[in-house]
Amino acid sequence: MPQRKICIVTGSRAEYGHLYWLLKAVKDDPGMALQVVVTGSHLSSAFGSTVDVIRQDGFVVSGKVDVLSPAGKEMPMTRAISRGIDGFSGVYKRLKPDVVVVLGDRYEIFAAAVAAYVARIPLAHIHGGEVTGGALDEAFRHAITKMAGIHFPATKLYAQRIIRMGESPERVFMYGAPGMDNMKHLKFLSKGELARVLGISGDRPLATVTYHPVTLEHNTAGKQMESVFLALDKFDGDIVFTMPNADTGHSVIVNKIKSYVKKNSGRARAFTSLGHIRYLSLLKRADIMIGNSSSGIVEAPSFKLPVVNIGDRQRGRVKARNVIDCGSAAADITKAIQRGLSGAFRKSLRGMKNPYGCGGASMKIKEKLKHIRIGADFLKKEFFDA
Repeated sequence: MPQRKICIVTGSRAEYGHLYWLLKAVKDDPGMALQVVVTGSHLSSAFGSTVDVIRQDGFVVSGKVDVLSPAGKEMPMTRAISRGIDGFSGVYKRLKPDVVVVLGDRYEIFAAAVAAYVARIPLAHIHGGEVTGGALDEAFRHAITKMAGIHFPATKLYAQRIIRMGESPERVFMYGAPGMDNMKHLKFLSKGELARVLGISGDRPLATVTYHPVTLEHNTAGKQMESVFLALDKFDGDIVFTMPNADTGHSVIVNKIKSYVKKNSGRARAFTSLGHIRYLSLLKRADIMIGNSSSGIVEAPSFKLPVVNIGDRQRGRVKARNVIDCGSAAADITKAIQRGLSGAFRKSLRGMKNPYGCGGASMKIKEKLKHIRIGADFLKKEFFDA
């Protein structure tokens, strides 16, 4: 029986962290042939050229689709999507995959999905059914769901949403978030080791900050970051920033973070890319997480880490009780940080479970991709009236 060719697309460091154990499982299965197609910020030196990390991890890059301007400069999203669709079309024509696998909701992933759909290649979608009310990703995600024929949502609620969108329950497989496999397989750095690699004291309270542009708002990134900085000025401890993804408006945030770190060099550090182990070790050892990153929603609950979730970017997502939602004003952020650092709040997180699972999803997804029947009529979906 010929190997089933599984083409997995990755466009960012964060998403690669979710896909790593699935990539490894497919690679190690003699009945499957892994194809890795790299796009987005992986190919930009401004975002750490993380395509090199993928190769260092032992994966062969089968194709590259560059959608960003040189040096990570801002590019209109419509042009990036257009470049992506054209580039993925050529890669798929060369690789001839049996299934294309995408995760999430970003614009470059939307381009990868459109190209697969038009080329009549079965599409599998991970992390569908979610809601992010403050981002363009909201519409991209649901559009990918309607193009996909295989669905791997992370929670029961997300699975129900996909079915309500007309997708057959027989094609919806709820195994949890594949990124949770990191919790089972990785050995995290100790507090001292982490302090050394990050260049921080290790003796003071530690905050990690990740703030992305809110893409359904216009020109708000700079003002919102100033509010974050005002709140951080009242935080008595070390601060580790991880830089934003390649959304429109990221350069404003990057420049402001660099300026803040320069002014606060005694206690603040900024990193373009930390990698799986260092980043998750940071979440495990930090006292609080601040920003609007999905990792505060998906991974942070596994560490019982208090999360100050600012603004609307993650509005609508399933959240554990470690997440404190707040507005983008400095006073709101300050109040939320104080609550998250309180002993009463931390005590309330004891026994909390992560709604996105505790690991094991990657192998289940791999097995489904290997064995699901893909016949001549697979792409001819019927609308399921729930």
